[in-house]
This record gives sequence, structure tokens and C-alpha cells, in this order.
Amino acid sequence: MSALHYDSYTDARTHLKDLLDAAGRGRLATVRRDASTVVVLDAERLRLLLATNVPPAQVVPEAGGWSVFLPGLPVAADAASFDEAIDEFVDALREYAADWQDRLLDVANHRDNWAVVALVGLSDDDQLRRWLVG
Repeated sequence: MSALHYDSYTDARTHLKDLLDAAGRGRLATVRRDASTVVVLDAERLRLLLATNVPPAQVVPEAGGWSVFLPGLPVAADAASFDEAIDEFVDALREYAADWQDRLLDVANHRDNWAVVALVGLSDDDQLRRWLVG
């Protein structure tokens, strides 16, 4: 099967079912609008790709507790137990993702963090915990 491509938003809208079906099956599905092309993807396939390719957080024992951080991202958590630190970090990731969507997406030192934000948005808390602990 070949890729599915629509050269306009109107054409894609007319064939929306075909576009979504193709993306759901893992086919390359794109829509061109003005000077840009966007890809339509199945969310779970993208989540799995991001979980595999976004570097995981680092979890370290520290001062009788645990610290969790993601190098290059202004997100960290500390707690007395490993599980509490992971739970706190999941909450911190969700807060960062919300801030990124609201105001950080165009800030120079944050704009490249879209993959982490997408992973957080596409994952439930258990999926994020599994990604964090490997």
C-alpha cells in the first residue's frame, strides 16, 4: 500500500475517514496546508515511539531519599521513597507539559521539548511510571 496524501485541507476533510483509517493502520498519511505538511498518526504508535526515543529520567538516591530529574528539562522531584519520588515526578511532568502548552512552546530554551510534552500528553500515569523506571 502506498502513502496517503492530500494536497489541501478541503480534500482531506472530504476524505477524513480514509485519512484516519490509513493513520490507524500505520500508513503514512499527510495533509498539505499552505506551505506546510502535517502527518496524521495513530496516537498509541506515536506514544510508543516517543517512550522508546525520549531519554528517560534519572533517579538517584540522595540524602536518605530519592531525586528524579530529566537532564535538560526544568523538572525534578524529591521524596523519601522511590515510589513517592516517581509519583511526584509524574505530577511535575504534567505541570510542565501544561505550562509548555500554555506559554513555553515558543520560548527558545523550551521549544525543542515537544517530544516530552507529547509523551506526557499521550500517556496515562501508569504508562509514565513504566517509562520512568524502565
